[in-house]
Amino acid sequence: MKVIADTEVCVAAGVCVAIAPAVFDQDDEVGKVILLNPTPGAEDYDAVRDAVLSCPSAALRLLEDE
Repeated sequence: MKVIADTEVCVAAGVCVAIAPAVFDQDDEVGKVILLNPTPGAEDYDAVRDAVLSCPSAALRLLEDE
């Protein structure tokens, strides 16, 4: 799994950080998403999927392993 975060689309809602804090953080100045781990481990897959689906601006995408 690879996570892609588009900071231009991000509206700084913080939903991703609340759901998957091991993978996402927020910029202190403007609140935009910071990707802490673009290739999370299997233990974070469910939380990352939930965060991507819950993002109000669709700033997050997943590339699933084949």
